[in-house]
Amino acid sequence: MERIQSAFRKNWEHKLENLGFGYHSLEGLYWDESHYYQFSMREITTIEKATAELWDMCLEAVDHVIANGLWDRFNIPLWFRDYIVTSWEEDHPAIYGRFDFGFDGSNLKLLEFNADTPTSLYESSVVQWYWLQELFPYKDQFNSIHEKLVDYWKYLKNYMNPHYIYFTSLTNIEDVTNVEYMRDCASQAGFDTEFIAIQDIGWAENIGEFIAKDDLIMEYIFKLYPYEWILADGYGEKLVKNGFRSQWMEPAWKVLLSSKAILPVLWDLYPDHPYLLEAYFEPGHLKNYAKKPVYSREGANVVLYKDDIVIEENGGDYAKEGFIYQQLFDLPEFEGNYPVIGSWVIGQEPAGIGIRESTHLITNNQSRFMPHLIND
Repeated sequence: MERIQSAFRKNWEHKLENLGFGYHSLEGLYWDESHYYQFSMREITTIEKATAELWDMCLEAVDHVIANGLWDRFNIPLWFRDYIVTSWEEDHPAIYGRFDFGFDGSNLKLLEFNADTPTSLYESSVVQWYWLQELFPYKDQFNSIHEKLVDYWKYLKNYMNPHYIYFTSLTNIEDVTNVEYMRDCASQAGFDTEFIAIQDIGWAENIGEFIAKDDLIMEYIFKLYPYEWILADGYGEKLVKNGFRSQWMEPAWKVLLSSKAILPVLWDLYPDHPYLLEAYFEPGHLKNYAKKPVYSREGANVVLYKDDIVIEENGGDYAKEGFIYQQLFDLPEFEGNYPVIGSWVIGQEPAGIGIRESTHLITNNQSRFMPHLIND
């Protein structure tokens, strides 16, 4: 894995905006094509193999959590547990997820799994592909995200009726862009689709139904809004009362995989696995470790320790559900920059990668997205 310097394309901002990618520079530079990451095919094969194996391990971990009633570790209220179990036992469809890997070219370790509301989908799938086609049309990327998304929606079309899906999120530009891209993939697969802001979804208490602005009942809803927020907002009770007459994607069982609490569960199930870092609900014997909230976003409330001394920490509002403790991985450093690889699983299969780079050890909302290519 190498970090290669590259000039920005002429009129690069205009080219990105023509793709509908409007948040390339909102709070400082986010899309950064001043460098790119170059991988060998051997390295890509390593990432792809790890993604497939970890996905299978995560499914086993969900089954383990449910079978052994480990709900308290995930702060799941009693009244929501059967809802999760039903979504799991009935195999409600899961579209996608993003593993975050630390990778130095040899050692690959799972840092966490963004299983419920992963972002950077559009830049991973479309934006970096157009960058590659313009600058390196003779090279390849590990990137079949778009094709796999469309194909998986086509597969789901055989099991979903009616073929009408609402897509929802908050109205910030990043969430809307990611949701609208997912909506476009579903449309290409033959679904009728509609975007609705999450705050515009209505609730008809008398009939226990979620309704759109035209008072139509919403039968399928794809959301970019995390389940822990749904529970905190008081909408979890409405999901339970609705009883899956509205089916939400991602499914409720994904709340277990999106929690950092799954990391100690995985380590307990697969101790000393080469893709895992030691992880516990107490620091125990660890001296070099990351203290992570059970639920958090963009590195909030994460604290890094070396020899039990804090070396970096982020503030935030995610401390109330408790923490897990994960062995520290030494990210590779490139001139003061630290990359984390986001590896996508689409419809049960590895599909491609996107890279976030930061000048900090903790990847946060100031981190940049960097394109990549395969050198072989």
